[in-house]
Amino acid sequence: MSPTPLRPAASGVLLRDLTARIGTGSPLRTSGPDAGELLVTGVTLDSRAVVPGDVYAALPGFNVHGARFVADAVAAGAVAVLTDDTGLAELAERAADVPVLVADDPRGVLGAVAAEVYGHPSEGLTMIGITGTNGKTTTAYLVESALRAHGQRTGLIGTVETRIGDERIESVRTTPEATDLHALLGLMHDRGLDACVMEVSSHALALHRVDGVVYDVALFTNLSQDHLDFHASMEDYFGAKASLFTPQRSRTAVVCVDDAWGRRLAAEATVPTTTLATTTAGADGADGADWVAAAAAQGDAGGAGAFTLLERATGRTLRLVSHLPGHFNVANTAIAALALLHIGLAPSEIEAAMSVAPDVPGRMEVVAPGGPEGPRCVVDFAHTPDAVDAALAALRGSTAGRLIAVLGAGGDRDRGKRPAMGAAAARQADVVVVTDDNPRSEDPAEIRSAVIAGAREAVRDDAPPVTEIIDGGPRSSAIAEAIALAVVGTGEDRPVDTVVVLGKGHEKGQEIHGVKHPFDDRDAVRAALAAVSSSGVTP
Repeated sequence: MSPTPLRPAASGVLLRDLTARIGTGSPLRTSGPDAGELLVTGVTLDSRAVVPGDVYAALPGFNVHGARFVADAVAAGAVAVLTDDTGLAELAERAADVPVLVADDPRGVLGAVAAEVYGHPSEGLTMIGITGTNGKTTTAYLVESALRAHGQRTGLIGTVETRIGDERIESVRTTPEATDLHALLGLMHDRGLDACVMEVSSHALALHRVDGVVYDVALFTNLSQDHLDFHASMEDYFGAKASLFTPQRSRTAVVCVDDAWGRRLAAEATVPTTTLATTTAGADGADGADWVAAAAAQGDAGGAGAFTLLERATGRTLRLVSHLPGHFNVANTAIAALALLHIGLAPSEIEAAMSVAPDVPGRMEVVAPGGPEGPRCVVDFAHTPDAVDAALAALRGSTAGRLIAVLGAGGDRDRGKRPAMGAAAARQADVVVVTDDNPRSEDPAEIRSAVIAGAREAVRDDAPPVTEIIDGGPRSSAIAEAIALAVVGTGEDRPVDTVVVLGKGHEKGQEIHGVKHPFDDRDAVRAALAAVSSSGVTP
């Protein structure tokens, strides 16, 4: 969050009560001056964000210990410090004149501390948490949109933004730090919101960012390779996700069992779990699932995207519409519907609420509809091999002409998925234009080379209908090249091409060597279309 975090108007607990209430499993020891009647009104782990009355959490970092900044925090009004023994030793040299709370794992108690300070605000909200490799954002927007359509006052916390009712704030990370999360929930509670829908990342679960929250329903979409720069293995990645489906973090669950990881999670979850399968997932998933999503019968009302969600044991059905293309969005819609069922909405209420089309930024977002004047242009956040494959497969069926994919991979992240992303694109698209994503500190050409190698290997192995694999260079140039190629190939007497720009979706910046430059794929697409139009190129 920003150095000036959003907080509820009123909060606070006496420091002595705070230490007494933290569970015995992670005890706090006190050092320094007597706390007396000291009132704590906030908590932060960012010394720049301290306001008078805060506990400053001085945590060990990747490069420096937070204890180095205690003087700044105290000067800004911090009334106490939370740290570990290493931090305490450093504070002894700096003579901090405030009480110090010491824990073996201070990050591990931070969620509990924040929940106490802000009065456990999650308990006054209906909490819905969504995890999985792909589909978290879309599912979150589907649930939040339906709740609003049903008349509830909602909050949303996720990759794109944080919403507090009608107020919108751009997100820094998918799931905020525990200190900011509980403050946000406190603000939502203060403003009279009914529910909060959250994306819960594996990083957040591993780093205790959602500690102190128990979700009324936890949702699992799927699991595939991602974030192996952070997690030691897929097993470790799965373990982080699976920790959401325990009584410490949720009350009930909905798990999509279309993949083996989902089936394993459903078997291992220790909270009451409802399972969902789609008919294209195969017998392994569908045979034992509680609910099955299937295409609507021919002649059923609902139009494109209509499908039926069937409860196998009772025969009960929900008739729904997936407003976004692709079978994976049928799964996202079905998961969202079952979440609403879990929190008490009636089937007829769910059907009505979910008939309203959601606005999901950067997820299968159509920037140009396509026609005689040019190609259909779509922007999507897909940045894993499975997501790339699913996004392109979703667009293939509705593309009359060529499917042209613009694809990059991020720097300083999971290197192993780069060739697999290229291969996924090559198996589905007719033209693959490889470009930069967020290179960060890496050489963009080397990243592109890994993606291109995977694409070329897929061409050799599988002989897909790929006509070209192009190194498009910088992102704006690659987008312009893809659109120029598509414009040449479309027109009144020729089938309309689709250009899909993958990887960044809603993002409004591109990080290169530590500097975040303004960049929005949607703006780049519009600029490229305008440039082609003004050049007088005839489709």
